[in-house]
Amino acid sequence: MSNALQQLVEAEQKAAHLFREIERRNLICPGKTEREINQLVYNLAFELFGIKKYWHKRIVRSGENTLFPYDENPKNLLVKTDDIVFLDFGPIFEDWEADYGRTYVLGEDPLKHKLASDIETAWQEANSFFHSQKEISGATLYQYCQDLASAKGWEFGGPIAGHLIGHFPHEKLDQEDKTNYIHPENHLDMNAPNQKGEIRQWILEIHFVDRTQKIGGFFEQLLIQMIT
Repeated sequence: MSNALQQLVEAEQKAAHLFREIERRNLICPGKTEREINQLVYNLAFELFGIKKYWHKRIVRSGENTLFPYDENPKNLLVKTDDIVFLDFGPIFEDWEADYGRTYVLGEDPLKHKLASDIETAWQEANSFFHSQKEISGATLYQYCQDLASAKGWEFGGPIAGHLIGHFPHEKLDQEDKTNYIHPENHLDMNAPNQKGEIRQWILEIHFVDRTQKIGGFFEQLLIQMIT
């Protein structure tokens, strides 16, 4: 494992610890707004790791807001008793980026629990598919994720299925350059090195939605064979 990948894995392990603490402290619960939960998670990250820097906006979405992809900024909702909630945080640990997303179901709604289970299973399947290919474009992996959504009875909710990740501050990802993303217009090999000859590392994100039921789920982490 390269030093860069090792640093990214360690950053992700810390992010995973943060999320376990979020669960243990029951920060995601009915009666709080998305912004209130966001602030509680920010405070917790500072308490645990002294984190103040995030390389992208911090996202907490519940209910119908879980339909929206990253770029949207929907209204602030109150988390309800039988709700579905997802978090997407990009904390920076000693100048190395993490990008971690998880979905939580409050209550016993079987459809919401199925969604939460399906996105995690789909992430594992897409990760295995990626590593089974000697060469694979972002467009191919994006289509695979779309097909997974359809096969499981959902719609893929995002315009991308992931992006490059690295050392902070890495060169800001140009949204117009689709080769930075797992995107239907990225036809380059994801395993090809960057201009410096370095292996590129990717984040894989799965966002499934049911627009009729107005729910979505999100699962995100490093696209690596060793799952953390």
